[in-house]
Amino acid sequence: MSNNTAKLKEVERQVRVESPLYHANLEALAKQDQQGEVVLREKAFLGHLVLRGNAGNELFAKTVEKVLGVALPTLACSSVENDKVLVQWLAPDEWLIITEGGQEGRLQQSLREQLSGHYAITDVSGGQTVLELSGPKAEMVIRKSCPYDVHPSSLPTGKCVGTVFAKAGVLLRRTGADSFELVIRRSFSDYLWMWLQDASREYGLVIGK
Repeated sequence: MSNNTAKLKEVERQVRVESPLYHANLEALAKQDQQGEVVLREKAFLGHLVLRGNAGNELFAKTVEKVLGVALPTLACSSVENDKVLVQWLAPDEWLIITEGGQEGRLQQSLREQLSGHYAITDVSGGQTVLELSGPKAEMVIRKSCPYDVHPSSLPTGKCVGTVFAKAGVLLRRTGADSFELVIRRSFSDYLWMWLQDASREYGLVIGK
């Protein structure tokens, strides 16, 4: 191993990985006595990959399915998942793949080794995070923050939509009767944290572990 390589590896070991909401100290807040009907939890340090390609190309679609273990969702605003990945439709030729933190590199390598032709994979893990909003009043907070109709008839479980939340762009997905996930950009995280505190004030906000 060269001196430069050794120095680079030492720098990598010393780099501190921080969630987009590290400054909010959510772990400490979660330990406090709390009461409320809205629960907020950050699902930090997940792996985020954006994949682009032609889903109509059988070889591309079959290869991706082989690597991920699920077929790419091709219906607009749909999502699929298994115990390893969550794949959300972004556009007819674009998907967001979310996996366990630390697995995104291996997953990207597997896709690159097996795919051919025209495709693109981008690791955006450091630029995004996932917020989980749940509880009996979670939908009310979503309604007052987002212009999209989030009634279950319009946003059933599993559906994901790119929309505006407050004044920020998010990818919103319903995960259950009273639970939602928001994929947000790092640059919007502080703003949305402050917004959610205010928007849920009348219901009581609980920071989940």
